[in-house]
Amino acid sequence: MNRPTHYAIRDVRCVDLPRHARADGEVVVAEATAQVPFAIARLFTVRAPLGAERGQHAHRQCTQFMICVRGAVEIICDDGAERRAVTLNRGNLALHVPPGIWNKIIFRKDDSVLAVLCDRPYEEEDYIRDYGAFLSFRQGARR
Repeated sequence: MNRPTHYAIRDVRCVDLPRHARADGEVVVAEATAQVPFAIARLFTVRAPLGAERGQHAHRQCTQFMICVRGAVEIICDDGAERRAVTLNRGNLALHVPPGIWNKIIFRKDDSVLAVLCDRPYEEEDYIRDYGAFLSFRQGARR
């Protein structure tokens, strides 16, 4: 699959997931190719206390699909030129983050849990963990 050389904030998008509620609970569904726009290669969860800041990196190739399954998180996405903040505070709202987008995750409720689906396995070399290096990466993508 050919991907653009870089994505922008306009490519970060919220996705409403199907929610099936009844008196004894609810089921929220995220299916590959239906709501999740890629084949899922990895799932991980992050749990943190109120005020914790996680993420603070970008990926060169990995696409992420984030769902806050408990509590609330604010995700600040940055393409090097523009920023956008999204709050995930209900289990049927997801955020699709393409590669090349810096993200910072702020846990807005104690003991919140964020589930992240990825289209690639863990690859340390895919991470850009320094913001200056991220800006250089973005500048190179624009040429």
